[in-house]
Order: sequence, then C-alpha cells, then structure tokens
Amino acid sequence: MQEFLRFSVLGIVTGAVYAVSASGLVLTYATSGIFNIAHGGIGMLMAFTYWELRIHDHWPAPIAFIIVVFIAAPLFGALIERFLMRGLRNASVATSLVVTVGLMVALLGLAKTIWDPATARRLPDFYYPKKFKVFGVNVTWHEGATLLAAAALAIFLYILLNRSRIGIAMRAVVDDRNLLGLNGARPDQVSMLSWAIGAAMASIAGILLAPILQMDAIVLTFLVVNGYAAAMLGRLRNLPLTFVGGLVLGLVGSYVVAYFTLPNWLVGLPSSIPTIFLFILLLALPEARLRAGRLVGAVMPRVPNLRRSLVGGLGLIGAAGVLSMLLTQSNLIRAGQGLALGIIMLSLVLLTGYGGQVSLCQMTFAGFGAFAMAKWGTHGSFVGVLAAGALAAVVGGLVALPSLRLQGLYLALSTMAFALLAEKMVFTNEHIFGNFGSLPVSRLHLLGISFEGIRAYFVLLAIAFALFGMFVLAIRRGRFGRTLAAMRDSPVACATLGLSLTRTKLAVFMIAAGMAGIGGALYGGLKTTAGTTDFLMLQSLPLLLLAVIGGITSVGGALVGGVLFALPQIVPWAWVGNLQFLWTGIAAVTIGRNPNGVAFILSERFRKLLGLYPRSGGPFPAASGEADLSLEEVHLAAPAG
Repeated sequence: MQEFLRFSVLGIVTGAVYAVSASGLVLTYATSGIFNIAHGGIGMLMAFTYWELRIHDHWPAPIAFIIVVFIAAPLFGALIERFLMRGLRNASVATSLVVTVGLMVALLGLAKTIWDPATARRLPDFYYPKKFKVFGVNVTWHEGATLLAAAALAIFLYILLNRSRIGIAMRAVVDDRNLLGLNGARPDQVSMLSWAIGAAMASIAGILLAPILQMDAIVLTFLVVNGYAAAMLGRLRNLPLTFVGGLVLGLVGSYVVAYFTLPNWLVGLPSSIPTIFLFILLLALPEARLRAGRLVGAVMPRVPNLRRSLVGGLGLIGAAGVLSMLLTQSNLIRAGQGLALGIIMLSLVLLTGYGGQVSLCQMTFAGFGAFAMAKWGTHGSFVGVLAAGALAAVVGGLVALPSLRLQGLYLALSTMAFALLAEKMVFTNEHIFGNFGSLPVSRLHLLGISFEGIRAYFVLLAIAFALFGMFVLAIRRGRFGRTLAAMRDSPVACATLGLSLTRTKLAVFMIAAGMAGIGGALYGGLKTTAGTTDFLMLQSLPLLLLAVIGGITSVGGALVGGVLFALPQIVPWAWVGNLQFLWTGIAAVTIGRNPNGVAFILSERFRKLLGLYPRSGGPFPAASGEADLSLEEVHLAAPAG
C-alpha cells in the first residue's frame, strides 16, 4: 500500500506540472487562435534564467522566483505577442506553426549559446532536504509546492476567465476582435496580457521541472510536449478537462513504471504514454469542417515548363560537377547533406506547399528509407533504393489513413505524435537501429558505375535532386497537381465539384513519404551509417523551417533550403557553437512578414532585373505553359459527368 501511495504521489506531482504547462498553452490558444509550439522553449529559457539568478548569482530563491515568474516571463510573453504573433492574425495554420517552431529553435539556440551544454548544472529542490508525511508517505516540500502551485493556478484561471471582465474579454478577442473593440475594450492589450500570463505559466512549469530533471535545454523544451495531450483533452478550450488530463497522464505513467515489467521492444512505452494519449485524442476528434477560404499571404510562383525544368536540372548537375572538383572532401560531405535533405524538402513542397497538408514527420519517413537501404541495399544494390521508397510510402499511407479526418493544426500535431512514437518505440527496437545503435549503409552502384567516392556520390545526389525536382514540377503541371492546388485553396469547393479529398490526401502523403524515404536512403549512404539519433522528431522541425524559409511552394525553395543548411557549415565563422539554431530560428520567425520564401524573392527580382515581365501585368501573369493552374481550372481534374 505504501508503494502504491508513493507512486500515486509521484504521478500526481508529474501530472500537476503537465497541467500547469498545458493550461498556459490553452490560455494563449483560446485568446489568440495560435498554437504556441515554443511554449516549452519559453519555460526552458525562464528555468535557466532562474538558475542563473539563484545558483550562479546567489540570489535568494523567493526573490529569484518573483523576478522570473512575475517580471521577466510576462514581459517576454508580451514582447512575443507584440512583435511576432500580432502579425499572424490572418496567417494560415502552416505559417503560424512555422513561426512558433522558429521561435522555439531560436530559444534553443539562445540558451545553448549563453549556457554551455557541456557544463553540468543542477537546480536544487525547494526547501531541500525537508520532507513531510501524508498517510505515511514521505513527500518533499518541492512536491508539495508543485501541487499547491497547480491548485492555485487552477483557481486563479477559473476566476480570471469566468468571473472577471478582463477574462471575458480574453475569450472574446479570438472570436470577434472588431466587435470587442466596438464594445470599448482594447483587443491588442487583451491579447498581450494573455500571452504574458501564458509565458508566466510556462516559466512556473519549467522551474518546477528543472530540479526533477537535468538542466538540459532540449529535455526541458520537449518534455512540455507531454502537456499537449492534456491540452487536447480539453480541445484547447476547457481548462478543467486540461487539468484532469494532466493528472491522468502523470498517474498512468507512474503506475506503468511501477507495476509493469515490459519486454525489450516496449522499453520506450512509459515515456511514450503522453504521445500515445495525444495520438488517440486527435483521432477521436470529430471530423473537421471543410473550409472555403484561401491561404492568406502565400503566392504560388510560376511553374516552369518541361524544357526549362530540363535546363535547370542540367545546370544543377553541371554546377555540382564543378563544385566536386573545388571543395574539399569534408565540405563535399556537408554540401551533400544539403542536397540529400533538399530531396526530403522536395517532399514537403509537394505535400505542404502544393497540397496544404502540414507534416512534422518527414525525417521519420527518411529514417524508414535509410533502414530499408541498410537491409536490402547491401553492396550498393538499387533494390535498396526501391525498397526505401516502397517502405516509406507504405508507412506514409498508414500514417495518413487515421489522419485523413484532420487538417491544419490537428494534422500537424498527429504527425508530430507519430514522429515521437517512431523515435521512442520503433527506431530503438533491436530489429531496427537499436537503442542508440546504427546500421551500415552502402553507397549506390548503378549500371556498373560505382559511386563509392565522395565526389561521384555528390554528383549522384545532384542528379537525384534534379530528377525529383522535375518529377514534382511534372505533378504540378498535371491533373493531380491542379487537384492539389484546389484542395489547398478551397477544400469545400473541391468537394462540391465531386473530387475525392480522401484519395487525394492519401495519394499525396504516400508519394511524399516515398520521396522522403529515398532521400533518407541517399542521406544514409552519404554518412555510410544510419541510426536512431539521425532521424529524431527534432530533425523534422528545422527541416520544415528551412523549406519554408527557402520557399515551400517551389522546387527552388527546397534547393535554397538545402543550401541554407550546408553553407553555414562550410563557412566556419557562421556556424560557431550552437548558433545554427539561433540563425535558423531568427530567419523562420520572419516568415510571418514574408510567407513566400527566399527563392520567390530572388526569382522575382531576377525577372524584374532582366525585364521578363509582360507589359500588361506584374509578376503573377504567366506565359503559355507556365500558368499557376488552380481552382478556376480544377474542373479539368473532376470526373466526367
């Protein structure tokens, strides 16, 4: 009985932290309509700030706590709302997600730059080592403080949102901002206040978690992902259900650790319980209503015809041949990584850029492709490449099937949940990569030609990118591409015209997953090994960021994204320490002001410089064979009759 009570206390304490974190997330979403992926990053940064004041500068714990929670965190949240989130009011879900993901990556880079990850840090418990007993069970004062903080915050939020004028205004600001302003309220200040309170709650969760866990930036940032499941139980609206969800998650996780002896292949189950819970909740949601509006802010670039696609592909291969003779072997490997990841980004161009389906698990599909190449591509057999594409496509179809009912935010979260499950329970399996293990991956031998050398393999990657780029453009010019563009613009219009959105989503998920799988096989061949740590969910986030920064609606954007990955590694002064996180994050948070990406800007300026625009229009009218075919011509893709 004592053991049961002890594990119950541990579960309730852990669940209380989940509930506190999730409540701050729910508060910001309910009052702004933006799901803040960076919520955990804010909590992490404030936890490190608290450590800096309390341990490094020897401030008393109460003063450090007050400074961080009641001054620094609210001010930081208000600044985020003012300079980032306020510009996303009319943005698409994909854009708002990318901006918050970029903010999270920037916060990781900032923390890793200020606080060296190689230095061990520890934050002591509150009132350590004092304890008290509850029903004969020793409870630390830190655990008691956690429970009291969770209860106090629950009461505070209930009174704030249901019994106060400002709370009612917070809930109203997301429903009808203009109507709230007509009633005498100030929507901007109300939204800023909600983000300030949400940041304060994230800081409390981070400070409470830090003594229980190690002071690690990535661990503290992504453990808050567990709170997403609790938030989803309340449909991102209901705070009491959010608290219940947090407590249930904590108790179930604690009991599984205590009373279940798991086989080796289920060793990752306890840490995966919140993710499984999140995935089940997302699948249980009622089917999303089809929306009739267009994406705001994004402009589809011109689609090159076949001749221009061939010229561009040959130009890329020629440039790769020249670079293979100029760059050192180490730099060729880095540049090759950019090309291999660029192929995976091409799958995002097709899936997200053309089809409007947000995915946060493309590196997971790449991991399945690398595994297939390691198993069936021995001695560089092309069979391994085919197996990589086929296995990843099948996995993509399995992921898409239960997610076909979802769109926007819920679809993105479901793919994130799948990536986390694959990371913790599939890739760590002894029959796949094993726990922190790896498999050798052979480089391709094709038509009697060996690509074992790094220079030849670099040219092979350029050829593969060019072929996949032409493949994506061919899809965009065809009937299926017009259907994708129409589905992105207005799903309800597609349904009205008799198009099958279910078949279209399933097909584009499988094609994109197959492309990512082949990209993963080539990526593994470049590194000559593939392991669990190469295909973490964390890798999928900067991949999406770079694709959006480059221009997720164009093949050139995927190439620019690959260059942005490789170039800073080749230029040492731009890639010092953990600045890669910081640069990528800072670039991503600017997407709200420029959703079309670097490739689109460069292309339009180049065309303007050469005077290639027709006299009758600006950059958007296209010549014959280059039209941005969309909803107006979707009837060509509709079934006869």
